[in-house]
Amino acid sequence: MRLSARTTALLLTAVLAVYFVLLTGRAVALLETGTGVGIGLGIGVLLLPLIGIWVAVATVRFGLRTERLAQRLADEGTLPDTSDLPRMPSGRIDRKAADAWFEDRRLEVEAAPEDWRAWFRLAHGYDIAGDRRRAREAMRKALELSS
Repeated sequence: MRLSARTTALLLTAVLAVYFVLLTGRAVALLETGTGVGIGLGIGVLLLPLIGIWVAVATVRFGLRTERLAQRLADEGTLPDTSDLPRMPSGRIDRKAADAWFEDRRLEVEAAPEDWRAWFRLAHGYDIAGDRRRAREAMRKALELSS
C-alpha cells in the first residue's frame, strides 16, 4: 500500500501533535517542581512544541500554496510532464535524464526570469534531480512571482 504525499503529511502532523501534547505535559511537570533548574528546563521544553508548531504550520502553508500553483498549471495544461523520462528499477528518474530535463528548465528561467511558471518547472527539475533544498528555493520564487 502506497500513501499519497498528502496522507503521509497529515499522518505525520497528527503524530507530531501527539508528541507536542506529551512534551507540553513534561514541560508543565518541570515547571511545577519550583526549582530554578526545573523552571528553566520547563521553559526550554515548552518552547520546543511552539517552535515545532510554527515549523509545521509554515510547511503545510507552503505545501498548500504549491498545490494551488500546480492546479493552475494543470488547468492551463502546462504542468511539468516527466512521464516519458527513463526510470531506474526503483522508479526514480534516471539521473542523466533528470539532469538534461533540468538543464532545459534552467534555460527557460534564464529566458523568462519573471515567469512563475518557469520557476515552478525549475523547482520540479531540481526535485527530480534530487536537490530538494534548491527545489524549495525555486518554488518560493515561483510563489513570490505568482502573487
